[in-house]
Amino acid sequence: MFEAYNLRAESVHEAAESLRHKVEGLSNAQRAEYYAQYTQAIKDPDTYAVLNWVFLAGLHHFYLQHYLRGLLNLGVMTIGIALCFVLPMLGGALILLITLVELPALFRSQLIVEAHNVELGIDIYREIAS
Repeated sequence: MFEAYNLRAESVHEAAESLRHKVEGLSNAQRAEYYAQYTQAIKDPDTYAVLNWVFLAGLHHFYLQHYLRGLLNLGVMTIGIALCFVLPMLGGALILLITLVELPALFRSQLIVEAHNVELGIDIYREIAS
């Protein structure tokens, strides 16, 4: 949930570079299989950012297949909206809380999705290399 706060660009770029070197060491057939699977699995940072911007309710987490985080955000946002009709201060506070937690993810969407794609690439590499 707090990947926007914890991710370091240097670490992600180093992991991506390391993965590139490993993939270069695969045979031509393995490399072709790797890129075929990777191309289908990767996620787009712009889609992630749009889902975050338009729906702060956690749909961007579902896009990256982080279902528990998505459900948590969606639940808190739904409770916040419902509470706005009964206890407006508490409902507004919950919505503000989700907004403050998720706003940095909007501005760091490129890095978050790159880190996700690197993890996907590592998983695919392990599957193909073994």
